[in-house]
Amino acid sequence: MKTHVFTSGQDGYHTYRIPALLVTKAGTLLAFCEGRRTGRGDHGDLDLLVKRSEDGGETWSEQLLIYGEPGEVTIGNPCPVVDGDTGVIWLPFCRENDDVFMTHSADDGETWADPVDITADVKMPAWGWYATGPGVGIQLQRGKHRGRLVIPCDHREDGNYGNGSHTIYSDDHGATWQMSALITPGANECQVVELADGSLKMNIRMQTYSEGLRGISVSGDGGHNWSEVVHDANLPCPKCQASLIGEGDRLFFSNPVSPMPAESPKAGERFYPGKGRGERVNMTVRLSEDGGQTWSREKLLHEGPAAYSCLTLLPDGDVGCLYEAGEEHSYQYLVFERFRM
Repeated sequence: MKTHVFTSGQDGYHTYRIPALLVTKAGTLLAFCEGRRTGRGDHGDLDLLVKRSEDGGETWSEQLLIYGEPGEVTIGNPCPVVDGDTGVIWLPFCRENDDVFMTHSADDGETWADPVDITADVKMPAWGWYATGPGVGIQLQRGKHRGRLVIPCDHREDGNYGNGSHTIYSDDHGATWQMSALITPGANECQVVELADGSLKMNIRMQTYSEGLRGISVSGDGGHNWSEVVHDANLPCPKCQASLIGEGDRLFFSNPVSPMPAESPKAGERFYPGKGRGERVNMTVRLSEDGGQTWSREKLLHEGPAAYSCLTLLPDGDVGCLYEAGEEHSYQYLVFERFRM
């Protein structure tokens, strides 16, 4: 099943980008995104939106404005997480990619609390750029940190520091948030899963030092400390966000995979790094049954222009993906597709 959830040019917005998808404790699907009023650009008059589906993605509600400000103010980078103990949905986002805010919903995504500024708790003063997600956070299910809410983030320090990734996490059901150690250099947008042994695996867009591949970092203490980044030779990637979700060691990964010849021998035969950026086409989902050591199966969702994506596990065992795609360019639609592998 495939549905256009958001269509660019409709309902008051020029473009819809940066998808996030999750299933609430009640089984409702929530599709989040940025509504960009006047153009496709990452900065300008951007609002945070959501649509709800109570029938597994067949039909969707009218879009709801979660938060926006008048004029050219950039609101975005949704990265929601569900607290399975309380049912509350926590939604961090950024204002002007500078200040970090947190809102939440206690009624299955129908209404949202006034945002709270958490910048001082989760951002270093020297950082000039900050982004939550984009994608989703997780709640830990194993070990002494069970119940912890973990949100993947990235940042950039002014000057020569460059890009880095980190997480923010809460051990009190979202009441307070703190920041992890940093993953550097070159790390950017990222997603996190909890493996069967309780360790966390972060899958990273490498803004520099990419080698045309995804970066991997591992945490053994619930997401506070992280290992040095290694490149995953099995996951070629243009410089683009990707999604990673899992249930134990069964992982699903989605990103656009260029079919062009490789310039780097480490990048396989389906990614052309060029000058640090491959072609964003062919939204593909891969399956691993061994915690990401190997990827045994793949499924092409969309042949043609595609970019950001977000996966979720559905209650009936299907996988859902909300992704950017189109025929003319990557940002014509936000498409929801459900499938099995």
